Amino acid sequence: MNRKRILISLVLMSLLILPVTGQEPYRMGTTAGNFLEIGFGSAGSAMGDAYVAMVNDLSAAYWNPAGLAFMKQSEAQFIYQPLFVGINTAFTGAGFVVPSVGTVALSMLYTGYGDMDVTTVEAQEGTGETFTANDYAFTVSYARKLTNWFSFGASGKYVGSEIWHTKASALALDLGVIVNTFFLSPTGERKDGMHIGMSISNYGTRMRYDGIDLINPIDILPDQNGNYADTKGQFRLEQWELPLIFRIGTAINVINTGSHKITMAVDALHPNNNSEYVNAGMQYALDIPNYGLFYLRAGYKGMFMPNSEYGLALGGGMEKYMMNNLGLKIDYAYRDVGLLGRVHSYSVGFLF
Repeated sequence: MNRKRILISLVLMSLLILPVTGQEPYRMGTTAGNFLEIGFGSAGSAMGDAYVAMVNDLSAAYWNPAGLAFMKQSEAQFIYQPLFVGINTAFTGAGFVVPSVGTVALSMLYTGYGDMDVTTVEAQEGTGETFTANDYAFTVSYARKLTNWFSFGASGKYVGSEIWHTKASALALDLGVIVNTFFLSPTGERKDGMHIGMSISNYGTRMRYDGIDLINPIDILPDQNGNYADTKGQFRLEQWELPLIFRIGTAINVINTGSHKITMAVDALHPNNNSEYVNAGMQYALDIPNYGLFYLRAGYKGMFMPNSEYGLALGGGMEKYMMNNLGLKIDYAYRDVGLLGRVHSYSVGFLF
């Protein structure tokens, strides 16, 4: 029976993958606020970002807000993800499960690009000054189960970006749903059957950078004397879209014996600034009664993406039960990003 379930799962996931055929042009480099595409959360990252259908913790505020409705307890979470060349990213937030109302969450994404030297045409080795660049997003999320097998979630976010004295901002909306089905359920219950998830992220206004760093002497008639060569003018930059991402995915429990569970997940993504691609992942969960859960995860991001630098992802975690309905969650992820190197993600969560 398990072999049959695994075979059917592979066939269904293949059907999800087949329609994903990217068509040029890919519009690469045409959006702002691209830190919103990084992927925040060690569990999801370890599964190659194939997480839209199975997320059920606070990181759902990033992957799919509908997953917040499946949180069993209120949770606070902190995620730290050092990247490359001095770039650091982080996620922090708290979600509150309110019976008969739903789940409400507040969260923040942050990306810091470190200190950089100020250079000019005259001082190309640096003026001795430094500047910083930062991106951030504040998010308010709400999710609720409309039935015990269907959830809906939405997030409103304020997105900001700063490059020295130049700033930009935008407002955006995330929407998502998760449907639990009886299909391939080893127990006959929806919670153990195929999960289908969909989300659309970063649908919002455009960003335009503005600030005193754009004020410079502008000579509109450089070949003539007596004009405005010494008058300062301000460059007016174009507006840029946010990275709009549509995700659809499925998660299937190919083995579920109570204490042991193996889940396979596949997501297909359609971004507005790149080709379509597929993420795939697997999670093994070991449930030790009266103690906690232990996880091993693996995945691969960016399949069918031309010239992708993404590669294998690995990770694991644990969820420890404690007294008074409290709990501790720790997760870790390792990702290969090709020429950019290898990156790590660390997550700590508190259940209350």
